[in-house]
Amino acid sequence: MTDTVALIVAAGRGYRAGGELPKQYRMLAGQSMLRRSCAAFLNHPRIDAVGAVIHPDDKDIYVESTAGATMLPPVLGGATRQESCRNGLESLVELAPERVLIHDAARPFVDSTTIDGVLDALVNGPAVIAAIPVTDTLKKASAENRIAETVEREGLWRAQTPQGFRYAEILEAHRKLAAQSLTDDAAVAEAAGLAVALAPGSEDNFKLTTEEDFARAERMLGAGDIRVASGFDVHRFDEGNAVMLCGIKIKYQKTLAGHSDADVGLHAITDALLGAVGEGDIGSHFPPSDAKWRGADSALFLRHAAGLVGKRGGEIRHLDVTLICEGPKIGPHREAMRARVAEIAGIGIDRVSVKATTTEGLGFTGRGEGIAAQATATVRL
Repeated sequence: MTDTVALIVAAGRGYRAGGELPKQYRMLAGQSMLRRSCAAFLNHPRIDAVGAVIHPDDKDIYVESTAGATMLPPVLGGATRQESCRNGLESLVELAPERVLIHDAARPFVDSTTIDGVLDALVNGPAVIAAIPVTDTLKKASAENRIAETVEREGLWRAQTPQGFRYAEILEAHRKLAAQSLTDDAAVAEAAGLAVALAPGSEDNFKLTTEEDFARAERMLGAGDIRVASGFDVHRFDEGNAVMLCGIKIKYQKTLAGHSDADVGLHAITDALLGAVGEGDIGSHFPPSDAKWRGADSALFLRHAAGLVGKRGGEIRHLDVTLICEGPKIGPHREAMRARVAEIAGIGIDRVSVKATTTEGLGFTGRGEGIAAQATATVRL
């Protein structure tokens, strides 16, 4: 059974902020808002699967926006947010997760601390929402747009997402209240008699609605800590009939020797990412002395490094790897390698570069004794 699934609700039409596309597909510093919202959960170690609920007219742009990301099949939304969420929950029946987090695609800056807070609080009850206590003085206006009264702010909170639930209970609540029109899933839970707890949200986890919100988001993204780091790895050839390179198995008259699957490309990229966040090298996280990594898929290593970037609230901006060998030929497999690296790292394929070169017959690679790889990772924290 899957423990925790995140559902990203992206079925709205949201043109209020301007532009020709629904706002969830608008670009923020080169990446769609939907992609950023999904990445926060894809990179979180406590989330087992991520799915999205989309508008029926958005199938093509959704596929383009999430290319390379390991997502559950998209679910088509309904006429209301409540119906869309119910459709998303119904799509998880076979997975039968223990918990589900429901998050608005329009909140692309949710961080791992907020997600952890909701998950931690969910241990003690059936429902939890991320929320911020109201600190501003609140005024109620009259029909003439004049102050009618001052509203007591003590005990008032601004609801955010993610909102977390025990899956079986929120699904039952949605089914029971399908005829009603409620504003969020917490309201559905409340109406069904479920106790809903509050977990600390974040001021940065704001909902993008107006053009001013998008301007604020662009300012936030422009003020990051850009890190660039390199990685290098070598594996010698051994007897065999295939090699693993950048996550792709290639038929060849030799294989690469190593404790894991000896994927020299993924190892170099992993080291570059670890270096960018100051987390040592691949050997410190997956020591060759540990038998459990014998023959391991190197995708595990890269996924771990990408997760560490996400845990720091960062994003991978670009990955570049150069494979140095006389053979096998890399060209025919280049695009498959790019796609696989993008999928593992949870980024778009346009952010991955795979190149190859030889050493003109010089050195151990020139003599056909092995393969080397050099990688560069650019991340923004």
